[in-house]
Amino acid sequence: MVMGPAAYAASLGATVARMTYELHYWPTIQGRGEFVRLALEAAGAAYVDVARGDDAAGQGLPAMQKLLLDRQQPHPPFAPPFLKDGVLLIGQTATILQHLGPTLKLVGRSDAARVWTQQIQLTIADMVTEAHDTHHPIASSLYYEDQQPEALRRAAVFCRERLPKYLRWFEAIIARNPAGTRHLVGGKLSYADLSLFQLVEGLRYAFPRATQAVLAGTPGVLALHARVAALPKLKAYLASPRRLPFNQQGIFRQYPELDIV
Repeated sequence: MVMGPAAYAASLGATVARMTYELHYWPTIQGRGEFVRLALEAAGAAYVDVARGDDAAGQGLPAMQKLLLDRQQPHPPFAPPFLKDGVLLIGQTATILQHLGPTLKLVGRSDAARVWTQQIQLTIADMVTEAHDTHHPIASSLYYEDQQPEALRRAAVFCRERLPKYLRWFEAIIARNPAGTRHLVGGKLSYADLSLFQLVEGLRYAFPRATQAVLAGTPGVLALHARVAALPKLKAYLASPRRLPFNQQGIFRQYPELDIV
């Protein structure tokens, strides 16, 4: 549940059990920040999307950049996304989700469940990086056109080897879940389920043919994706203007020549 400036300002004077989260991420792309946003939205948590202009002071992107450049900050984040939770400033998508999980009830109570959920999340993060590196295999500072031959070679390996290996691993852990096949961990929704949903969404955008070919053999992943998409709060978010469309500036980019089957 994202809050506008007026609602956020009003909440500051209200008696609440906890402070509103402040999410800091680039305002024009889904990127890695979307994995955090999906957890907040699915849990109905109150949060401010600061760089999109939703902070109380209306500072938007400059407020995020100020925190990034603050030389007095003892624990500076390396890059967005990062989350401000009271006095805590937390970077890295997987670490943010690990922090939010217990409060948002998106992780199991046992140590085993928490560690396993985080392991899955880090594996998702690995795959996100590999997907990104298909179109920027040499350097993020170079244009895609400056590294296209290398991108074609990288994408061929990704689509034919890495994409099937990752998705089949997710399929296997769904099938082996002792609590049933509705979730990745235990019998309840976790932040890993939400992140796998987002991963599939991104792969379908960037590599529609290659992804569809692999998903045809991973029915558990497909079913989990559909269940997450149907969650009432998440369904409302996905249909809202807050859910930005994929574009050619994000992690997942659509270059037809890289969609290799």
